[in-house]
Amino acid sequence: MHTVTLITNSAMYLDPELVTTLRNAMGGGDAVWLNPNHAAEFEVARLPKNIGSVWDSLQSEGVDMVAQKTEGRRKSMLLADMDSTMIQQECINELAAEAGVGDRVADITARAMNGELDFEEALLERVGLLKGLPASVISDVLEKRITLMPGGKTLIATMKAHGGHAALVSGGFTAFTTAVAEWLGFDEHRANTLLAEDGVLTGDVARPILGREAKVQALHEITERLGLSPRDVIAVGDGANDLGMLGLAGTGVALHAKPAVQAQAPHRLNHGDLTALLYLQGYSVDEFVTA
Repeated sequence: MHTVTLITNSAMYLDPELVTTLRNAMGGGDAVWLNPNHAAEFEVARLPKNIGSVWDSLQSEGVDMVAQKTEGRRKSMLLADMDSTMIQQECINELAAEAGVGDRVADITARAMNGELDFEEALLERVGLLKGLPASVISDVLEKRITLMPGGKTLIATMKAHGGHAALVSGGFTAFTTAVAEWLGFDEHRANTLLAEDGVLTGDVARPILGREAKVQALHEITERLGLSPRDVIAVGDGANDLGMLGLAGTGVALHAKPAVQAQAPHRLNHGDLTALLYLQGYSVDEFVTA
């Protein structure tokens, strides 16, 4: 059996007639409303061949649809990217803005996240442009420029309340993941380390660089340590360097992702916030835990 989940964002309402029409067209079972206004699901024996075109049409109406196997969809671990996933910014872009090279770095970031550039080379090029920036600017950026993605605290608190484990794995920097992990309640975090001397950024990062393969490695290492398997993981990210872990996880979700990433990711969410990852696992809004 497969479960089809339909989700809108908090500013829209999910039309019951739309849910009924889709369920009938797919020969599905009774619709279950996970949120009376924003999320519903139903089971189907098999997915229709035109599932891709159905997804496309729903996108134009502001509705996300995820179809997945029903068995095992509630996961024991969250593995999440940070930049533009758990937070609304790219930290390196915010640092670059402080250094006066914001537009140049933002362009490189966008191309790297879309898979047009080698991640490590792009990271080193961007970090090099930060050389000479006072290390103290990191705390300023954290305080003034970084905002959390809606729904993140609820996602983590709810999964942890049900025995889940949350890991933050970023191609960004530990100076940021340390703070974001604490704000959101992650159990652990991994990222790159910005190097500084005498309170000034050197324009380099410590080796080895954490990129696409390191995220896959983290998934293997953490699940093995916890006695889990990759199929017990729900992973979320938005960039090309996330595709490895998204493909390996039991449920891999591209959240508000770059076009090239969406084209390759197992599942895509463009409208819902991070609580959508709870609906995908069959949690109803009544089960949500607020931090």
